[in-house]
Amino acid sequence: MKLPALLFALSVSFFNLCLAQSKHDSAISKPNDKLLETALVKAGSNRASLEQVLQDVPENMKEGAVFLISYMPQRDLESLSSDFLLRNIELAYRAKAKFPWTKQLPDSIFLNEVLPYAVLNENRDEWREELFDRFSKYVESCKTLREAIAAVNKNIRDEVMVDYNTQRKRPDQSPSESIDQGMASCSGLSILLTDAFRAVGIPSRVAGTLNWYDNRGNHNWCEVWIDGKWYFTEYYPDKELNRSWFLADAGKADVNNRQHAIYASSFKSTETYFPLAWDTELKYVHAVNVTPVYTALYNEQQQQINTDNKHTTIYVIAYETETKTTPEDRKKCNVDIFQEKDQVGGGSTKDARQDANDRLQFVVEKNKTYTLKYNSKKGAEEKQVRVAADPVTVAVFLE
Repeated sequence: MKLPALLFALSVSFFNLCLAQSKHDSAISKPNDKLLETALVKAGSNRASLEQVLQDVPENMKEGAVFLISYMPQRDLESLSSDFLLRNIELAYRAKAKFPWTKQLPDSIFLNEVLPYAVLNENRDEWREELFDRFSKYVESCKTLREAIAAVNKNIRDEVMVDYNTQRKRPDQSPSESIDQGMASCSGLSILLTDAFRAVGIPSRVAGTLNWYDNRGNHNWCEVWIDGKWYFTEYYPDKELNRSWFLADAGKADVNNRQHAIYASSFKSTETYFPLAWDTELKYVHAVNVTPVYTALYNEQQQQINTDNKHTTIYVIAYETETKTTPEDRKKCNVDIFQEKDQVGGGSTKDARQDANDRLQFVVEKNKTYTLKYNSKKGAEEKQVRVAADPVTVAVFLE
């Protein structure tokens, strides 16, 4: 037998042995022989680097190495070095050995939402060691996964000094790119937060929509896993999980409309892909459609609001000028609403093509003051609104 053929046969036998020795708890942690062989063939000239990983990785980490290689996108199969992959694997397993919440994770969750070196299509950084060093100090005293999530969420902005800014270089920045610039879009912030979670053994993924139901554009955020259930959070978090300004928008998402549905990222291959606003043709970022989760959360929240008697409604209408205020003069305008420094909602006013009764509305707490932010032809505008018990209708003017 020629040497290349012999090496291939030995490597396949070795991989089969690794798989046979691994214990799995679900199908997600069971890449089969064919997947692995196919991945190695696709690697082309980089195949030797991937084989080196499987040869050098410690025995207790072989399952992770097989999983990553089996589900790598083509770009990574052809380019990632053995050193890069081995460091990522060893650091992920170090977190698993250190933190009690990571030890208790199902294999399927650890492999797909802690171990991966990337979230979307960002540049492949060696972020894991730096983020472990930055955030392990915040979670060392935590006893539960929920406590650890809160500790990272609370401290990430002040630790990395990155803020939301549309002047960032790219929407899909890696952690080092965002930290170097001190700025990122919602997508870059979500990647950074997800990797910070993963660095300390917290399972996390990015979720988002290509376009809100009212065509205001895309948005991405994070999800974290606790005891079999996914919860959402953001880089600038609410005090509680599953609470954010965007839930009212997410609750109106359309599960059957790819542009308006909500997806959560996956490293393992799935039946669909994550829609990237900056590259709609890219399809190697796998995803699951999680729209029903958000519509259910929104409906539950609305039921609570309807019965607590603590909320009222702000209706917003936009006109071009103060002298033109008929239904035919209505204009479309993006409006965000804040309560002190916290954004509590966002939406788009209706134009003359919509029914006159169809108004942008925000459900808000009674007896508080809110700030509406929008852009007119003069630039950024703000309008203060004080609400008592009754609904309030507010007009904004774009000239």
